[in-house]
Amino acid sequence: MHESFEAPAAISDWAAKKSHEVTYTKLYDGDNFPSQLDFDFLVVMGGPQSPATTIQESPHFNAEKEIGFIKQAVDQGKLLVGVCLGAQMIGQALGAKYEHSPNREIGVFQVEMTEEGIHDRLFKSFPKKFPVGHWHGDIPGLTDKAKVLAHSEGCPRQIVRYTPRIYGFQCHFEFTVEAIEALIENSTEELSQFKDLPYVETPAELRAHDYSKMNELLFGFLDKFTTE
Repeated sequence: MHESFEAPAAISDWAAKKSHEVTYTKLYDGDNFPSQLDFDFLVVMGGPQSPATTIQESPHFNAEKEIGFIKQAVDQGKLLVGVCLGAQMIGQALGAKYEHSPNREIGVFQVEMTEEGIHDRLFKSFPKKFPVGHWHGDIPGLTDKAKVLAHSEGCPRQIVRYTPRIYGFQCHFEFTVEAIEALIENSTEELSQFKDLPYVETPAELRAHDYSKMNELLFGFLDKFTTE
């Protein structure tokens, strides 16, 4: 976790329901990355930073150190999912440089599965189009083997499969009412600055959404990802 207000939210709910043992590395609280990678599944969450953010700009965010930690997890064959900034950081660790998105997206907008997505073993039961959360200005880079599984009207890379064990979500399936409230409270300047852009919703619009259906899709993905 890079920030307290970029919480795993529904991912934590899923883990609790499955009785998984969960540990957190809260970088904003000064936590260090674990020296022993004695876990099966690493989730890298989002944040207002980018992979290019310096320690001077964000003292608790050391991109180089984090990329090194992610590389260790990759080398050891761990399951990995990155969300938003987390997806970009995983891409960086795999040698794919992040890029700026053609559009900033904040809100709930539809994504559409690509042909690769329709036939992906973990997404083949998903609808071809469905609404999901967004809060970003950048997108993850692509390796030679990466496949884009979903895109939106405003952004060409919403779900990326890097390998069968590594996925990146630029979008946010994990949003809940509580998570959205924390983001709104900590993003007043951003919401004001970009309020006139075509894919940026107001706080009232953000609060009005039902996030349960995207959470259910997330749970289905996580079930398959961790068992198949």
